[in-house]
Amino acid sequence: MASTPFLDAASGRPAAHTPVWFMRQAGRSLPEYRALRGEGSILDAIKVPDLATELTLQPVRRYGVDAAVLYSDIVVPAHAVGFGIDVAPGTGPVCATPFRTAADLARLREFEPEADTPYVLDTVRQMVAELPEQVPLLGFAGAPFTVASYLVEGRPSRTYEHTKRLMHTEPVLWHSLMARLVQHAVASISSQLANGARAFQLFDSWAGALSAVDYERFVLPHSRSVFQQLRALHPEAPGIHFGIGCDHLLEHMLAAGPKVLGLDWRTSILGARVRMGPDLVVQGNLDPALVLAGTDVALDGTDAVLADNRLADGTQHPGHIFNLGHGVQPNTDPTVLTAVAARVHEATRR
Repeated sequence: MASTPFLDAASGRPAAHTPVWFMRQAGRSLPEYRALRGEGSILDAIKVPDLATELTLQPVRRYGVDAAVLYSDIVVPAHAVGFGIDVAPGTGPVCATPFRTAADLARLREFEPEADTPYVLDTVRQMVAELPEQVPLLGFAGAPFTVASYLVEGRPSRTYEHTKRLMHTEPVLWHSLMARLVQHAVASISSQLANGARAFQLFDSWAGALSAVDYERFVLPHSRSVFQQLRALHPEAPGIHFGIGCDHLLEHMLAAGPKVLGLDWRTSILGARVRMGPDLVVQGNLDPALVLAGTDVALDGTDAVLADNRLADGTQHPGHIFNLGHGVQPNTDPTVLTAVAARVHEATRR
């Protein structure tokens, strides 16, 4: 297959320009998205391939980004196997009966993508057929810790009290839960890649709530297992590892084995390369709040990110995928993101 700016940058190779995509790009800020999406759980929309395909394509058309991220959700596998988790509008993932005891493992059987989520694979195949050759499809899954936190807490949490209690009081059960979620992540991403996605991101959105010691003990072995298995199955597909507030964990997250390390806005690109090596390939990291401040502020922030990625000779480091440091906020003006993508392309075109 032909190389693309996104795939070139993900491998640290010089690209025609620095590629751009936005987390939650197929999302809540587009009026055409809101008009088509309607009410109800995102999990219902994901089950309609024609709808999910169109919702994935909308931001590609609008922003001119260099990768399309599959319209899906990190709890799809757990929902599909019947654990009893849904996504409540305005709240996020919720389950009436959280994971708390060994008996709950029976409710979280192994995930079989072809049988459990054929609609996701239909969407992937449709997307591959409709996307321009230069815009690869990016698959994804939730990392074991972040999915576990939703299953154990039963809803989004600020304290992760039940999750941390399970880790420290029943470590054997914790590792069994994580091993099952490794299987979910690997099967989910592998099925997306086998049907045409060309790269993937593992979202460990809430790993920043952990200390480095707890991350290394309770999470790293499982995240590493995901990347190792996927590398063996799909050696050509670059993987991105991303979390929020993870500056203190970045060395561990890189040790899990991704090709690309996602940075939020708190960590500078240059600082990350000083810590982890000059060849580090990164994704990020414009503060989403700057996009809310209007075009001028967002473009100044974009220029600052590009300056942070600049080499001593004034050229751009090839190992950079431009993104926000977290997802697009619902009240974002889409014209600002269009301007940001255009600025990145214009400023970095070779």
